[in-house]
Amino acid sequence: MKQSIVITMGDPSGVGAEVTVRALAARGAALREQVRVIGDRSTVARAAAVCGVDLPVLAPDEAGDGIRVDHVAVDGLPETFGVLSPACGEASYRYIARAVDLAMDGEAASIVTAPINKEALNAAGHHYDGHTGMLAHLTGSKSSWMLLASERLNVVHVSTHVSLRDAIGRATTERVLETIRTGHKHMKRMGLEAPRIAVAGINPHCGENGLFGREDDEAIAPAVAAAKAEGINVVGPISADTVYHRAYNGAFDLVIAQYHDQGHIPIKLVAFDTAVNVSLGLPIDRCSVDHGTAFDIAGTGKANHVNMLAALDYAARMGAAARG
Repeated sequence: MKQSIVITMGDPSGVGAEVTVRALAARGAALREQVRVIGDRSTVARAAAVCGVDLPVLAPDEAGDGIRVDHVAVDGLPETFGVLSPACGEASYRYIARAVDLAMDGEAASIVTAPINKEALNAAGHHYDGHTGMLAHLTGSKSSWMLLASERLNVVHVSTHVSLRDAIGRATTERVLETIRTGHKHMKRMGLEAPRIAVAGINPHCGENGLFGREDDEAIAPAVAAAKAEGINVVGPISADTVYHRAYNGAFDLVIAQYHDQGHIPIKLVAFDTAVNVSLGLPIDRCSVDHGTAFDIAGTGKANHVNMLAALDYAARMGAAARG
């Protein structure tokens, strides 16, 4: 049976298994039939126990209603939650690699990822900045982008997990233009005929005509002009201290953020529990919860699964939308 969605369990010591089982328990048997969790069977079973979820853990093709787990064996996994471990980093990587294989082979329509721990991932020898870079590498993609999607604010980033100094260097005309194009294409795919896009400036007040820097005039404005010439409904650069407020109140469908915190802070202020992390520019569909492994509460059953529900809903929406 072809699965429509695969969920990678994330770091076995984190809250990924807990939010996954609680989200699947909150939905009906029809959805559970179409979802496969890629991870560790015993971890999923322990998570179900601590969360009070009374559903059996099944093999992917096993009959009946339950949580289907595609078990990926990794030696040395800790038997308790909340432990930083290279073995968990290795497991996180293998779960994602397995999911990518399924998606690339057409056996999964989309991937939903639970959180990984970057320190554990790197300790296992997998040197990525997180899911976005890893997925680009595994799919052979030249580049990828992080979109944070919520009901009233959507933000796609020119750069993400790099230093602020490096982020400024990466905000080239070419990269900003490609980000605009990529965001435009995705929003059209999701049903907007002419998405209204705003590009945030990188300097305070967009540099005030060079008083606070020339990057907005020399790199960002030319990218906006080029995108306009292609028929994209885009404006900018607009000062970052006002553009998100305007977008949240309905002026824009998408904001182009120049670096990680410029985009993450407003999203986490207005949609901390419901924003979904979406990877753009890949040959596969992937979205994720927008929270971390939460080692401090892992294993207690306290983790909130609302964000996982939002990610599953967005994955379903992408599945229903034609890939352009």
